[in-house]
Amino acid sequence: MTEDGDAFAGVSARSTKHSPRVDEELEHEIQGMLKAERATRSEEWREAEPVAEGEPDLTADPTGTLVGGTPVGMDADAVAARAELARWLDRADFPSTGPELVEAARDHRAPEAVAAELGRLPEGETYERVGDVVRALGYPTETGQHGAP
Repeated sequence: MTEDGDAFAGVSARSTKHSPRVDEELEHEIQGMLKAERATRSEEWREAEPVAEGEPDLTADPTGTLVGGTPVGMDADAVAARAELARWLDRADFPSTGPELVEAARDHRAPEAVAAELGRLPEGETYERVGDVVRALGYPTETGQHGAP
């Protein structure tokens, strides 16, 4: 899934943990590494230690491919969509109907694309958890099911 303007994109590129100023400072810190495609610290002790031989590489591919985090029966897009929906909905928002979840997402200041995605939920259903919402929207789940039951 990709994000085009206000389109639903699973994991959003926008930060909600920092202010825009802090985001710019953090981006400035890594510019050298991004442009050089290698570590740029002069002191070796400041570098992150590489993965030990025989240990699994737990880092994500910079191209966006999930490594080791995709459950059986799901694809990377479904994982990203579930994570994005869960990001804007609290446990306290459940159980709820589709319109109630749209309202809850907007109360949590979710992007309009997330509210629009939740707006696709079938009428007359009550959802107990995010997994039910994801399944109702037609994304594959860990069990490999598609669509609402």
